[in-house]
Amino acid sequence: MTDPQLWLSVLEIGSFFGLIALAYQLTLIGAGFFNFAIGPYAMAAALGASWLVVEFKIPAWAAILVGLVIAGVLSALTELLVVRPVQKRAGGGELPALVAVTAVLFIVQQGAGIVFGRRALPGQTLFRTPPVELGSVFVTSSALLLIVATAVIFILVSVWMRHSRTGRLLRAVGDNRDAAVLLGLPVRRIRLIAFALAGVIAGIAGILYAPKSGVSFTSGLSWTLVGFLALVIGGTGRTWAPLVGGLLLGAIQVFAPFYFGSLGPTTMVLVIALLFFAFRPQGMFATRVRI
Repeated sequence: MTDPQLWLSVLEIGSFFGLIALAYQLTLIGAGFFNFAIGPYAMAAALGASWLVVEFKIPAWAAILVGLVIAGVLSALTELLVVRPVQKRAGGGELPALVAVTAVLFIVQQGAGIVFGRRALPGQTLFRTPPVELGSVFVTSSALLLIVATAVIFILVSVWMRHSRTGRLLRAVGDNRDAAVLLGLPVRRIRLIAFALAGVIAGIAGILYAPKSGVSFTSGLSWTLVGFLALVIGGTGRTWAPLVGGLLLGAIQVFAPFYFGSLGPTTMVLVIALLFFAFRPQGMFATRVRI
């Protein structure tokens, strides 16, 4: 555990998990809803970008931009065409919408396999520079970009949530949707913004992580699960709480095989998830309620 290269891997993997969890958090805060299709959005963005580069030789920057548009549009359409009408027919109930979104997860996954192909593709990056040697650590351009982008995104989202009018409305709608409707707040527009922004952040996560792991149409389900667990562990009380949960999961992914073998990461993640569900379901950082 003293190898700096391993800790770099923890930062890289944890940053990815944290970004996926942040996308979850945005829809939860802004719409009061767990969008379990977050992972497939990330997969569709990364796989779509790689497919455009490999099949059509489109420049990486243009393909990445298209991938982000795909993720944002898919997420917005999920709210407009699935969550909103299902909740309306169910009288505001969440369970039917959760079931419908779970179906969206598999539809996006299988649709990506049909459109982009069922083979794994390498991730795309804007910067293809040789690894930089920092002491005993070799830092690739993709790893550095992922870590820096994660820090910047968390800072920007935190500032946006606290100081912008839209960010404050997002929190108000999430805190009490019925009260927001009575006050005449633009609930539908705010929910749509929450979903679209979450989709774009998920797309950024998938695109930046794909150079390390590659991407295939089946990646979405596993990314959905780890992002959800990172949110459960970190909690929703602070904007940066999902990043803490992601880094903890990243540490498990990197170090557990040294002590528990190849099944170690899966076993440890499940054990920690069960412990949090049982004893601290609000996560490490819960929302403070002032009385």
